[in-house]
Amino acid sequence: MKTILVLLFTSYMLLADALPQRIETSIKSVNHKQIQLNSSVPAGMSGIVVHNYGNGLIAITHAVVTQGDSKAKIVPYSAISHENIPSVQTEAQTNDKVILGNFYNNVLLIAPDAKSYSNITKRFKKIWIHPDAYALDFMKEGLSAISKNSLQKFSEANQVGLVLIATQDKLLILDPISKKFLGQLPLKLQNNKALKPFFSRFEQMDVSLFGFSKVILKEYFQAVKEIN
Repeated sequence: MKTILVLLFTSYMLLADALPQRIETSIKSVNHKQIQLNSSVPAGMSGIVVHNYGNGLIAITHAVVTQGDSKAKIVPYSAISHENIPSVQTEAQTNDKVILGNFYNNVLLIAPDAKSYSNITKRFKKIWIHPDAYALDFMKEGLSAISKNSLQKFSEANQVGLVLIATQDKLLILDPISKKFLGQLPLKLQNNKALKPFFSRFEQMDVSLFGFSKVILKEYFQAVKEIN
């Protein structure tokens, strides 16, 4: 019995580690919008640059997207955007801290049905952002299918770090801020009867309720194949 429990615990930990993890490093050098990091990191990860001004004052100055090896590109930081909050003007500098995957613990799962959603979320110990929230945005925008652009917009507004997308045979891992797929895991769904356009607790995702003309929703499995 003890051996079985150890194996189950080990299997759980392996699944937890299968998703991209937060990485902390620092800037080695800066060349305009390109930076060299002090660590080799995978391509496609998003993150932030943190500058220490001294006397206990620190601030997020930029966002970054990794390009593989030790390279990253500086992009504007837009997670907190308000007309009454001044933007930080500090340039990225050598030794600034870089935190990649700063919101990777917050995950949105796109799944075809309630059973698949439940089974997948049980595999990973994460903070799950329920797809109802994304579905509401989806309807307000009058969309017909999931897209990287809509996932990016939703994720920036809701501090979502990763999006998992269930297909018929794999679980795709998307960084919605960089809009890059970071990998995939094998998946076997128990039920291929999918809701349109994806699982949520809305009985009918009818965008005409918001004053839009009728939108024809794409079939789930076809739509996730075409995500761009």
